[in-house]
Amino acid sequence: MDNLFIGEYQHQLDDKGRLAIPAKFRRKLKKGAIVTKGLDGCLFLYTADEWSKLVTKLTQMPISQGNARAFARLMLAGAMTVEIDSQGRINLPNYLIKFAGLKGISIIAGLMSRLEIWSEKAWEDYKKKTEKESEKMAEALFI
Repeated sequence: MDNLFIGEYQHQLDDKGRLAIPAKFRRKLKKGAIVTKGLDGCLFLYTADEWSKLVTKLTQMPISQGNARAFARLMLAGAMTVEIDSQGRINLPNYLIKFAGLKGISIIAGLMSRLEIWSEKAWEDYKKKTEKESEKMAEALFI
């Protein structure tokens, strides 16, 4: 369980695009981290090892399929290597801040092999929507 990212945290995005990473996750990201455009309007933050696994999967997708090419472009062209500074922050590039609509309070959500970075409003909207549908989703997934 120690290798998993779990939990929900609030941190302030500062005027220079720096965002603190929860202390319990910093050690895992010290060896390298990659942030990229995610799904549902958030950013995905991966360890270097998890990113490598994802890239392997992306390179195995058929280049002849438009959806495969589009998804690879989303994930790879939007990616940026980030480092954790001495205060436990990463510096997000402007194009990713804009993509996710980040300003002020941001939510960092642990999702097993990655962290997701959300604007506070988008996260609250997403949670309300999915919490209402949770029983239907569970039934559809046979949980």
